[in-house]
Amino acid sequence: MGDRRANPVGAYVAITGIVIFTIATFLDWVSTTDPETPTSGSGYETDTVVPLLAYLGLGLAVALLYAASRARGRQHRGLSLVTMAVGIAAVGIALSYVFDAPGAFERGADLETEAGAWVGLAGAVVWSIGAGLLAKEPEGDDDWHDAQRITGNRTH
Repeated sequence: MGDRRANPVGAYVAITGIVIFTIATFLDWVSTTDPETPTSGSGYETDTVVPLLAYLGLGLAVALLYAASRARGRQHRGLSLVTMAVGIAAVGIALSYVFDAPGAFERGADLETEAGAWVGLAGAVVWSIGAGLLAKEPEGDDDWHDAQRITGNRTH
């Protein structure tokens, strides 16, 4: 029996989603419907949570690449699961802008969703799916072979 190693495709899919979400951060997420003073705002300008998630995602991307190059099983499941959780949070924030921009009441404006929120949503979905694909892969735990014997996966 050789070492089981994770297929890194999930990491690459997650990183692609993170890059898409990060690019979307700088696109317009909302605009006002006021015909006299039409304005729009990028995800970066509209809400500090959007760039925070993007930058956190970039840090996780670097960590995923590092784990792929250094970890015995090419991944660390905890890192993969955290990446998936942050991706799901990014889905949530993008969905909130697609359905009804958070804080619109405080801003006193009727806000319409712009393309950036949709691009961010697409990137966040790809990010979450990629991290999930990676998390289902073997981690390379030292006790994996022992666990197979203990759980009764024998051929008698």
